[in-house]
Amino acid sequence: MKKIILFLILVTTPVLSQEIALLKYSGGGDWYANPTSLPNLIKFCNQNINTTIKTKPITVTPGSADIFSYPFIHMTGHGNVVFNEAEVQNLQNYLRSGGFLHIDDNYGMDQYIRKEISKLFPNEALVEIPANHAIFQKPFPFPDGLPKIHEHDGKRPQAFGIFIDTKLVLLYTYECDLGDGWEDPEVHNDPPAIREKALKMGANIMNYIFNN
Repeated sequence: MKKIILFLILVTTPVLSQEIALLKYSGGGDWYANPTSLPNLIKFCNQNINTTIKTKPITVTPGSADIFSYPFIHMTGHGNVVFNEAEVQNLQNYLRSGGFLHIDDNYGMDQYIRKEISKLFPNEALVEIPANHAIFQKPFPFPDGLPKIHEHDGKRPQAFGIFIDTKLVLLYTYECDLGDGWEDPEVHNDPPAIREKALKMGANIMNYIFNN
């Protein structure tokens, strides 16, 4: 039944108002970081790629049946993340039913989230997504792959993913900080060109979700 519900949500999104969600997880990490990021991304997408996403994202928990109502769930933070057994199973069902989880490391999440991803997909390894993947191609081209928004450790930005039957269902953005780039300009004082890159990359993610 959950698969049918999510399928109907996905196939009807072009004509109905769409909704996306933010994941409220346990473990102590600040899941609520970047409060202006998703509203700004929604506004950008609605203005530039013809989406009709409701302006306020919904907050969901990983163990709730509510997650099946949203084709896109965003997750961010700086610290610890823990999924219990029931949450793991629920998220597995969601992702295998056509849902999409975007995890954006806000600096400090990496050592924790990789363990939780391995719980979700114990038989699958995160793979780096090549620059020629569709998510970097349209509607805005990123020929070098994931853009660098904040420096942090100065490492190159990397996009990792989990695929089911060739479809990307989990995106993990590392050493990039897209969410910071989506925030209001005065929060991080990023140059307009940097914010634009972040928002365009976010729009590409949305475009992939609603068209694949």
